Amino acid sequence: MSAGPPVAAPRPLLVLVGPPSSGKTTVGTALAARLGLVFRDTDSDVEAATGQRVADLFVDLGEAHFRALEEQAVAVALAEHDGVLALGGGAVLSATTRERLAAYTRAGGTVVWLDVDLASAAERVGLGRSRPVLGLNPRATLRVLLAARAPLYAEVATLTVPTGGRAPGEVVDEVAAAVPVQAAP
Repeated sequence: MSAGPPVAAPRPLLVLVGPPSSGKTTVGTALAARLGLVFRDTDSDVEAATGQRVADLFVDLGEAHFRALEEQAVAVALAEHDGVLALGGGAVLSATTRERLAAYTRAGGTVVWLDVDLASAAERVGLGRSRPVLGLNPRATLRVLLAARAPLYAEVATLTVPTGGRAPGEVVDEVAAAVPVQAAP
């Protein structure tokens, strides 16, 4: 009995990156549903592995500890997941993660940067404290965060899609147009 041709290791069909409130979860979930794929979020992976919310990990163990967990979650998801993958907003801070994303794109992968303007991001975040990196002054922190991370998102992205002031369905349509054509099974 022939084993057949070797099967390539699964990899995400598409990876979404972007700052907090850019729409990674909303767009990723809707896109995965449209394509009949599984959506995966590395923040959720970290929470499942630790039994703690990301915000609690920041408070209890510090950002450096969380970032190490996040880096490992990204590595595992890039190796295992074959659907739509969303990375936490700060995942691109890791040089190792950026190199993994570069290797993924060299192999034909698609990384979409969901870019959001400050006004839209601030409106989406509101005054909630569920996003630990935004601290006490979310708008000011967002301004600094967006400016500091933009070059890192640009470095890893193969496509940039603006999300500010746009309906989720419109963004999903644009991202879906970038999805590589899949051969029928």
